[in-house]
Amino acid sequence: MSYPTRPTEFANRRVLGSRALDFSEIPMIDLAPMRGADEGAKRRLTEAVRDVCCRVGFFYVKNHGVPDVTVEEALGETERFFALPSAVKLRYDIARIGRHRGFVPVGALTADPDTEPDRQEGYEVALELPEDDPDYLAGSKLYGPNVWPREVPEFAPKVYRYFESVRELGHLLFRAFALALELPEAFFEPEITKPTAQLRLIYYPAGHDDGVKLQNIGIGAHTDYECFTILWQNAPGLQVQNRSNEWVEAPPIPGTFVVNIGDMMQRWTNDMFRSTPHRVINPPGRERYSFPFFFGANHGTIVRPLGSCCGPDNPPRYPPTHFGYWVENMHAYSYVYRHEERGILPNPELE
Repeated sequence: MSYPTRPTEFANRRVLGSRALDFSEIPMIDLAPMRGADEGAKRRLTEAVRDVCCRVGFFYVKNHGVPDVTVEEALGETERFFALPSAVKLRYDIARIGRHRGFVPVGALTADPDTEPDRQEGYEVALELPEDDPDYLAGSKLYGPNVWPREVPEFAPKVYRYFESVRELGHLLFRAFALALELPEAFFEPEITKPTAQLRLIYYPAGHDDGVKLQNIGIGAHTDYECFTILWQNAPGLQVQNRSNEWVEAPPIPGTFVVNIGDMMQRWTNDMFRSTPHRVINPPGRERYSFPFFFGANHGTIVRPLGSCCGPDNPPRYPPTHFGYWVENMHAYSYVYRHEERGILPNPELE
């Protein structure tokens, strides 16, 4: 049984105008209490996390534990890679490699199939695993060793240092989410021992200065596939769709990351947490870099709506879902190199 084309839950998510609103509506969450001994402060924090995940699905975090120098070094190496000639970058083309590692050129990704290909270049990095990893040997495109550009010798150590630092932040967020859902703090830990975590380094060329146009769309309207995304960005361009179908801007704030809920956390919480549509409009006259880190569970994790999110008047809304198969089907939906697998990958919905 094959999994169908990804559903389009948000009928109006491709509207182009956007309105700059007061971004106090996207709260700032201070994560410091998660590392402290003040149980009252931790409780207030997780209550705030629960509120914003239910209402908005997007929030900023500060006191996140990722050193500024780690971010700066990853940015420097990313800039060096994307400045290489196209012929060099294409040595690491994800389509040639055939699994989810390496360079993604312009035209190789379309988050929204009803628009033109996204105007961006990317580089995919994931959990570093050895050549004899059993899942890699079994053919999984989501596991295995990374692919590192030899022409930028410091790219591998500095980018992977960033990956590991943000991965640690992801574990902290999972603990906060568990408490927000009235679960034991370590509830999710058994499901993220070998996560399908993916770091995408993105370069967006400068947009045109004649307003919002389709050719300025760095990435089309979409929701993220995984549990949640941790985003660093150096320039405006991110827009989030609110419940009134208005596009609002989510600019970078120094010293913070943007976190947003993904589809699988929405399923896990039985629609309590919101996976919110968003997009990027390339800013006029300015190149933009962003580092979304898509935090997913282990490939074999089966996601079922949590008991704390269900009840007699709120039965489970989703069948048990195989995490890895879900992500792979979504990749077949978005990435050109996997289009031929549409309709033949295993169905992630198990009932």
